Amino acid sequence: MAEINQVELQNLRHLIGAHDTSYQKLNTYASQCVDPQIKQMFTKAAQDSINTKQKLLTFLN
Repeated sequence: MAEINQVELQNLRHLIGAHDTSYQKLNTYASQCVDPQIKQMFTKAAQDSINTKQKLLTFLN
């Protein structure tokens, strides 16, 4: 894989952090929901966020 420059690294770190924050918030929202459909929606969105974070982390390896 090609080397990434400092700006790309900084952007990648920002995206990873944003997806981690989204995951945490969406999980919190899901845990507070009583409506099962809305809870499922938040849970799926949280899982999507963590999956994207994991994909982004592969660029750092």
